[in-house]
Amino acid sequence: MIRTLYPALLAAILVPVPLALLASPPAGGGSRVFDYPIHQQTLPNGLKVVVVPFESPGLVAHWVIVRVGSRNEIEPGHSGFAHFFEHMMFRGTEKIPADRYNSILKEMGADSNAFTSDDLTAYHILAGSDALPRIMEIESDRFMNLRYGKEAFQKEARAVLGEYNKNFSFPESTIEEKLYDAAFRTHTYKHTTIGFLRDIEDMPNQYDYSLTFYDRYYRPEHCILLVVGDVDPEKTFALAAQHYGPWKRGSYEVKIPAEPPQTAEKKVSIAWKNPTLPYLTLGYHSPAFSPRDKDMPALDLITQVAFSETSPLYKKLVIDEQLVDALYGSASDHRDPNLFVIGARVKDEAKIKEVQAAIEATLEDLKKNPVDARRLSDTKSHLKYAFQMRLNTADSVAETLAHILQLTGDPEDYNTLYATYDSLTPEDIQKAAVRYFSPENRTVVLLAAEKGKPKEVGR
Repeated sequence: MIRTLYPALLAAILVPVPLALLASPPAGGGSRVFDYPIHQQTLPNGLKVVVVPFESPGLVAHWVIVRVGSRNEIEPGHSGFAHFFEHMMFRGTEKIPADRYNSILKEMGADSNAFTSDDLTAYHILAGSDALPRIMEIESDRFMNLRYGKEAFQKEARAVLGEYNKNFSFPESTIEEKLYDAAFRTHTYKHTTIGFLRDIEDMPNQYDYSLTFYDRYYRPEHCILLVVGDVDPEKTFALAAQHYGPWKRGSYEVKIPAEPPQTAEKKVSIAWKNPTLPYLTLGYHSPAFSPRDKDMPALDLITQVAFSETSPLYKKLVIDEQLVDALYGSASDHRDPNLFVIGARVKDEAKIKEVQAAIEATLEDLKKNPVDARRLSDTKSHLKYAFQMRLNTADSVAETLAHILQLTGDPEDYNTLYATYDSLTPEDIQKAAVRYFSPENRTVVLLAAEKGKPKEVGR
């Protein structure tokens, strides 16, 4: 399963926070938004183990976070391999073949899945806490002893090609692919997580490379074991040492090519063969995630101030003038500099320039005028409560922690990040807008139906 730009953006922008919850200070007080006890140890082989006891009687969430995603695909011709390898991890071992692995999960009544993104691949299981020893046994086995032959490899490669073709029947996937391909020259964010089509088509011929990929990255120093729920930390650490302790450390260190500054605006036009409304997308180069530096947190606040459902731009384009039926803007968290992406689905092709002018006017206003202090304060409260409302189950706590762990490796960094949010002033927001929202720093992608094709209606 792949996590891509557009679904994440839409979910982030469209999920509202009840205003009633903004009336009192957060639990735990101050900027400390994650207040559950965190227990950490690092095994001699380099595997970090994080345990968070959480009131979920009889339930435990077991996550293995591999801090390897499409960012690590540095060799030309091998884009998409991190995601592809997620598929291969379900092919079993000599001790526990794939069918037996699935039977064990069913016997546990476990919910199990995996996903890949730019910076990570995650494998997660939710089950009864009394099953934790068995979970660790079967998970550590496949991470240390995965076995598959060329025939199984080639079969899975064809499944990935089918996944690509399915995803790219939607305009959003093609926009994302073209935007990043144009905006980046050297960094591996140039390709999306699923990879370029030409590389996916060649995957059946890359069996030997798949073994190299496994040997490089499926090592304890690249992974974090996270356990959340009805558990005892000391007993969990002992289980981790028993099952994951024999995992041998590797020696490979990846060198991700740095992206040079963009010096001129780039434009891409996509003619879509099927009926569709036009999509206007603007991508501005933005900084890497940092919980301490002010720029990325400032851009997070700009997301809410300028592009949320409560923003003046949303009111103008979506509600009052009804020029677009979808509007969003945000910079997703990444280990290296990425993009702040603004998108709009325009109802009338003749209004595309008018919509772009309104977006640019909003950005210019952010650069010239400080954000209203009261609105900034309310936005900070919104972020805190939106964050804390997610922490309501063992699995949601684990998923939230997995996000910060893949970025920095430190689960305490949420508290650092929210302290940085609290410190931001209107002037900090203004400086970030000036630094990143310049025409020479952006790539514009316009997708529209081919001439002569009917426009989509009724959306």
